[in-house]
Amino acid sequence: GQPLGPRRLSLKPVPKVPNMEAFLREAAVKVKQQARGCLAPELCLQAVRAATETPFAEGVRRERELFRVLLSSGQAQALQYAFFAERAVHRWATPAGASWSSATPQPVRKAAVIGLGTMGQGIVTSLVKASIPVVALEQDLEYLNKGRKAVMLLLEREAMKMEGGAQSLDFHNPACLQFTVDFDLLRDVDLVIEAVFENMALKKEIFHKLSKICKPGALLCTNTSALNIDEIASATSCPQQVIGTHFFSPAHVMRLLEIIYGRHTSPTAIATAMQLAKTLKKVGVVVGNCFGFVGNRMMFPYVQQAVFLLEEGSRPEAVDQVLEDFGFKIGPFRMSDLAGLDVGWRSRQGQGLTGPSLPAGTPARQRQGQRYSPLPDLLCEHGRFGQKTAKGWYQYEKAGGRTATPDPWLHSFLSHYRDTHGIKARFIDQEEILERCLFSLINEGFAILAEGIASGPEHLD
Repeated sequence: GQPLGPRRLSLKPVPKVPNMEAFLREAAVKVKQQARGCLAPELCLQAVRAATETPFAEGVRRERELFRVLLSSGQAQALQYAFFAERAVHRWATPAGASWSSATPQPVRKAAVIGLGTMGQGIVTSLVKASIPVVALEQDLEYLNKGRKAVMLLLEREAMKMEGGAQSLDFHNPACLQFTVDFDLLRDVDLVIEAVFENMALKKEIFHKLSKICKPGALLCTNTSALNIDEIASATSCPQQVIGTHFFSPAHVMRLLEIIYGRHTSPTAIATAMQLAKTLKKVGVVVGNCFGFVGNRMMFPYVQQAVFLLEEGSRPEAVDQVLEDFGFKIGPFRMSDLAGLDVGWRSRQGQGLTGPSLPAGTPARQRQGQRYSPLPDLLCEHGRFGQKTAKGWYQYEKAGGRTATPDPWLHSFLSHYRDTHGIKARFIDQEEILERCLFSLINEGFAILAEGIASGPEHLD
């Protein structure tokens, strides 16, 4: 029987929660780890803290102050730029005058993937998830069964994450996914993605075969990370149908798809590859043909500087720490271990930078008059290929392990290397690490723009 006064929730006192301080401290540590280099999550936490410690009106005032800090920050501008850049790249154009506005994609009703290594497995998974029927091909039954196992495991994991569960991914149905060693099954596919390892002779042999077997309009794609698209296309009778589709590892997770046109690639082929990227929920970026294209070409000088820093006295964990604190998801050495050091090693052997084809008497730390570091080659010669062998720039708990721990063997190996080459180790501060790695990345980007390999800075970013 009492009259009800106004009941404003905001005027009620905030209940005191026990161990609030410890809870917020723990949350702060977590946020710092998960959002390295990012302002917004940390300021969100400060706003929540203000809500627990101060009356409502004051908490709201504090939240507005924090929001204003973010609004005018460089990070907000950068994120807005990234948001629009991602949408701008679908408006592609080539120097020859082909463009997104005039080219029409062909439908892709059925695709094939050749090679079921790490990349091939991820590409098959992406296609199945996008409901495109796939023929997965390997060279022999042993590799096919190994690949099939790995693909099925990946698809089961992906199905668990999807809302409808395994029912939504019908990958046990041979009409959706078929494994084979028989090239003849590729006669009716609309698009083939070759994902064998980086060897020009092998790729040319496969493309020669494909141009004989596949139907005339089929798109022939190569998942190469650096090799010349024109040379691969020269092995076919239909160079206009050949295009580079460079997936990034792990292919079913990474959203970037680099699409590389050759001298003869038709506008229709580019449009079809871009449409495929969209269907796979990836961001397709059209770039020109040069060694390493854009992604890897920018990576080379960045990783190279990181290795030079080791020669001069730094350690892998120190370099990674600086770049991860700056905001990179993963530092250059952890990234190399994840991708596999043997991939770059094979590529350098192919270019004659190391291995049996290197002319006798070449200085250890010079190639073609430029500074060179043989450190990554030496690690590979010791069988250290990264996570897959449990040892690379770091050591791991087991082959295929994910947890990188600093390796005392590597530290003594580095000091022995410096002694051999008469390099006096020095202390290298965080600023030098960041600037040397970052500026070499940016400079390479400018060179790519200057050569017209990318048609705008958004494509690079």
